[in-house]
Amino acid sequence: MQLVSYRFLFFILVFLAVYYVVPRRAQWMALLAASCVFYACGGAGGLLYLFCTVLSTWALALWIGRMTRQGNAFVKERGLSGAEKRAYNAAVKKRQRALMLAGVVLNFGILAVLKYTNFILGNVNAALSGAGYEFPYVDWLLPLGISYYTFQSMGYLIDVYHRKYEPERNPFRFALFASFFPQMTQGPVSRFDELSGQLFAGRRFEWSTVRMGLVRILWGYFKKLAAADRIAPVVAAISGNPAEYQGAYVWAGMLLYTLMMYGDFTGGIDIALGVAELFGVKLPENFDRPFLSRSLSEFWRRWHMSLMRWFREYIFFPVSTSRASRKCSDWMRRLFGKGAGRRAPLYLASIVVWFITGIWHGASWNFVSWGLANCAVLLISQELSPVYKRFRKRFAWTDSGAYRAFETARTFILFSMLEMFEYYPFPVVFSMFGSMFLGLSSGRLTDGRLMEMGLCAGDWLVFGLSVLLMAAVGLAGRKTGIRAWLFQRPAWARFLLIYGLFLAVLVFGAYGQGYDASQFIYNQF
Repeated sequence: MQLVSYRFLFFILVFLAVYYVVPRRAQWMALLAASCVFYACGGAGGLLYLFCTVLSTWALALWIGRMTRQGNAFVKERGLSGAEKRAYNAAVKKRQRALMLAGVVLNFGILAVLKYTNFILGNVNAALSGAGYEFPYVDWLLPLGISYYTFQSMGYLIDVYHRKYEPERNPFRFALFASFFPQMTQGPVSRFDELSGQLFAGRRFEWSTVRMGLVRILWGYFKKLAAADRIAPVVAAISGNPAEYQGAYVWAGMLLYTLMMYGDFTGGIDIALGVAELFGVKLPENFDRPFLSRSLSEFWRRWHMSLMRWFREYIFFPVSTSRASRKCSDWMRRLFGKGAGRRAPLYLASIVVWFITGIWHGASWNFVSWGLANCAVLLISQELSPVYKRFRKRFAWTDSGAYRAFETARTFILFSMLEMFEYYPFPVVFSMFGSMFLGLSSGRLTDGRLMEMGLCAGDWLVFGLSVLLMAAVGLAGRKTGIRAWLFQRPAWARFLLIYGLFLAVLVFGAYGQGYDASQFIYNQF
């Protein structure tokens, strides 16, 4: 079911009515039914994979939790000494670890097979190109939101293994956590202890909550339709024809791609969070004004925050403290000294995280190179941090507003340049970097070609005003949030602002022949 469609709006209205009509103790069942219908509309065959993840994760977590309870009871009954208790708990933990790893391998294995088989076959075929044989590609269904529900479920299983909370005994309640439909298209990735209490708590209808959700949904549609989709034809034309569009056009395509992606992704997240809010559920925020960041590391703390938190908690920390990291650290210390040994776990964990981040975004070497390029810049920045500190200490003007604005602009441009790895072929991206600085005269933005990419002057005006509005809303909502500010205005002012936004979506939204408003960039994950 498409988020930007009449069917989706009708679906929301129907289940919103059902949700607030049924008894409060049964409201979570209405949410589960809505999630199943939503998922089935996206491809009924995908329900089999979702069912497999839900059932295996629920059963394994329950098994691990039962072993913990039985182990605690055994220790208490037998009155084991300290050494005996540690040995017994270590044996229990070893068996639990095997169960946890079985669930992780099974579910990430399903994800890997469905999402990356053709990528692997393509590389194998390229390597065997001279042998005269080519493996056929597969045409398997990629279930809706498989990356999101797999990450969310595996985070739950790992947390139960680490005894952060008790496992959920009701399989249907766990199924709701894993498949809550607003999250299925673009996230965010939630934790069980943060979300379960909201999903299973009955609530009365509150107009104040519903209207906040409606405003957020409307704002998401504006970002998607008036900003992201408006500029999409220009981005596709520039990024799809690097031989023709070079020099200044590379700069234009780079910056426009970043703005398009921001409007598309944050617009989809706003819709998801707004829909959840209609049902009284507050999902975790996924963005915190990332374009106000003064460094790339700060940027990644503000962008796709739920996913980056998942990578940090479940990949970075385990890898950096693993036995392999310790061995690597010892080896580097013997070869290159204490400093190298101290950095080795950080470097190893960062490379693993950013490789996975890249391959998660897309099954191609473009995304792998994008992830590793971000990793390289972040590690170089970390190594140069003492230099930055001395520079700031020596020059007082680095505390000025002008220098902070420079750092913000620099971070935006750096992030945009790294995004070029996503849409240019790997060898081409470096020639495009050179063209940006050495070939500016070869592509003048005033030669009229910008007006030949499917947009007229009015379209450019709409896009420019949309970007300015997004920037203004981001700045205005830094302290209290823009919606809180909005509902503190007089009723007539609120009406004019909301109705004006509604009209802007209807009038300025990018609707045209062959237009498919459903295809958010992050739907593919």
